[in-house]
Amino acid sequence: MTETPSAGAHMRAELNSQPETWARAAGMRAEQGLLPAKGARIAVVGCGTSWFMAQSYAALREAAGHGETDAFTASEAPTDRGYDAIVALTRSGTTTEVLELTERVKGSTPVVAVVGDDTSPLVDLADTVIALPFADEQSVVQTRFATTALALFRASVGEDLDGAVSDARAVLDGADAEGLGDAEQYSFLGLGWTIGLAHEAALKMRESSQSWTESYSAMEYRHGPIAIAAPGRITWQFGTAPEGLEEQVRATGARFVQHPIDPMADLVRLHRVALDRAVGKGLDPDQPRNLTRSVILDA
Repeated sequence: MTETPSAGAHMRAELNSQPETWARAAGMRAEQGLLPAKGARIAVVGCGTSWFMAQSYAALREAAGHGETDAFTASEAPTDRGYDAIVALTRSGTTTEVLELTERVKGSTPVVAVVGDDTSPLVDLADTVIALPFADEQSVVQTRFATTALALFRASVGEDLDGAVSDARAVLDGADAEGLGDAEQYSFLGLGWTIGLAHEAALKMRESSQSWTESYSAMEYRHGPIAIAAPGRITWQFGTAPEGLEEQVRATGARFVQHPIDPMADLVRLHRVALDRAVGKGLDPDQPRNLTRSVILDA
């Protein structure tokens, strides 16, 4: 008799594999060399999780002095700005908006596709393909493909990922602080490249456990959103927090969470918290409500 997998079994296996997939992506020097060259003016596009990773890559690339880099959700990407290249990030390679954008710019702007499924339609449309099939996933809720692509991007701009890998392993080998998965509401914050991580954290918790989440730039949080902070709620900062923010959050009675580790490793912690919260509510994040692995729109 075939044993039925437990709820979230795919997501758990995939999130636990992240240190290994990051290390592998960090070593893919030939593939990193296929990304747009230093100095090129580029746009990075994706949908959902991939859009948030695009935001992080854009901030990292510009901060590293590699050139002007914009990030767009694929449906809103302009095609008349004279970009030297577009980097299209998509796990499935079947997302309608990404395929349509690639078709629109064919012959005018080179597209570098970063995909999980190397048999997908995007592979034949793009000018250059960087395939990460070892990071592809069975769970609808995405974890390792997104962070593995970001590991590839971080390595491509000269970052050493050894610390991130080590921090992620330590997170997975340890236990989460009590109560992290029990809040009524979560606000996730970031600065610079970690704003994309904050948006992704909010999406992960929302998708997997149907929870009330918000996400902001940490500096923007005090311009209104801090009004939502209250006892029983969590404000979770990825990376360094602005001076004084922790004290202001604590004064509301909310719990302020910040871990002194690589922010991408802290996202792994969030993945596990979200999964455990979902399972505790009787939900299966491998098959979340109203969602599919890829959004394919009817013509």
